[in-house]
Amino acid sequence: MKEYPTLTEIQNDLREGGLTCVQLVNHYLERIESNAHLNVFVDVYSEEALLLASEVDTKIKNGTAGRLAGLVIGLKDVLAHKGHGVQAGSRILDTYKSPYTATAVQRLLDEDAIVIGRQNCDEFAMGSSNENSSFGPVLNAADPSKVPGGSSGGSAVAVQAGLCHVSLGSDTGGSVRQPAAFCGVIGVKPSYGRVSRWGLLAYASSFDCIGPITKSVEDAALILEIMAGGDDFDSTVSAKAVPAYTKKLEWSGKARIGYLRNSVENEAIAPEIREQTLDVLNRLRAQGHEVTPIAMPLLDYLLPTYYILTTAEASSNLSRFDGVRYGSRSVATGDLEALYKNTRTEGFGEEVRRRILLGTFVLSANYYDAYYTKAQRVRRLVREETERFFEQFDFLISPVTPTTAFTIGEKTDDPLQMYLADIFTVQANVVGNPAISIPNGVDRDGMPIGVQIMAPFFAEEKMLSFANHLSATLKEDILEV
Repeated sequence: MKEYPTLTEIQNDLREGGLTCVQLVNHYLERIESNAHLNVFVDVYSEEALLLASEVDTKIKNGTAGRLAGLVIGLKDVLAHKGHGVQAGSRILDTYKSPYTATAVQRLLDEDAIVIGRQNCDEFAMGSSNENSSFGPVLNAADPSKVPGGSSGGSAVAVQAGLCHVSLGSDTGGSVRQPAAFCGVIGVKPSYGRVSRWGLLAYASSFDCIGPITKSVEDAALILEIMAGGDDFDSTVSAKAVPAYTKKLEWSGKARIGYLRNSVENEAIAPEIREQTLDVLNRLRAQGHEVTPIAMPLLDYLLPTYYILTTAEASSNLSRFDGVRYGSRSVATGDLEALYKNTRTEGFGEEVRRRILLGTFVLSANYYDAYYTKAQRVRRLVREETERFFEQFDFLISPVTPTTAFTIGEKTDDPLQMYLADIFTVQANVVGNPAISIPNGVDRDGMPIGVQIMAPFFAEEKMLSFANHLSATLKEDILEV
């Protein structure tokens, strides 16, 4: 079967009768089986997906199909889907089945998307390499000795390797954009509050965002357009009207672009990433856009602020997994205290335990003001600095990652080095702004490189339009080479 860069092309063939949804699902099921070594899916809904495909084929014939007819999608293992397992890559939720469906997922299903399965991820979305899953690591399809990024690594590889057309991931500090960059696909983190978090297993509630991983900006715009909007189940989601992103993907005019000088002049960044990011900026200048280097001094405090606040929220959020109400329960339980301790020790992996301990420490009475309160103040200051930046510029452009995908096991013994993989992505989550990663070529070893565009709060429409323009420019350059 031929490759389909966009859902539009799939739907054209479906309408013309040269393709059926059943054929499409069978194709992806064969691809999943032949790429089982990548360890992408933890559960594949073969029979259910084929049944849904047959129903959608009937709707297409009757002219009643939804906007996503023909879309085969995979879900990161942190998104609830009624009657299906959801484990967040953790042993602590073994055998658990969700009694409801996440709002974002339900809105896609209502438009006739077909869910083909759930995808491997770092445990409770905590990780930058997808090595922290109880199901084992996911492998990068470009080089199986390399990590795919995380925590949505399985979701990114699924699109990269053609195991489904689109994936739905979650982004807490770059967990959609960073693996998208490592795998050469597109990843979108919307503004905080643009998409309902109802049905998303929480890591850090004030940071988490659901976002699509796709092959094209066009598809990302469509998925976001359908998922976004108010939800009675989530008090943090905005009821603000959702623009028709897909209708406004043509960019016109000149943009005012800022880039962080130390993001491309830093010696810690891989030379090829630095060179290709500078090349993008030079091409934008040549097109007549205003491109200006800037400094944002508070960004040096981003990673510490991010990890203090997210671990604190994780400590609180994960307290519900105690072996009492749902999920697995330790058999070594002499009393209630032993039940809690043993269940959580056996059920949580090393990285999750580390972050719970860090979060509990910064929330403790003796250190609350020294760490948590101070980090909240810095977060506010960073947000104010970012808002001042967007009074002068339309976009902030940077690399997505300081290196390309690293070797499996290379950083597992050094958590601080692993955390540095998020250095360019955490700002969007700390301040709540939207950001997108698009492919920007490969390094000399053939490993993908990404470039990131961040936009003002709730400016997804403008960001997607410009990203579509830049993505087309970069594709033209690759074809010319």
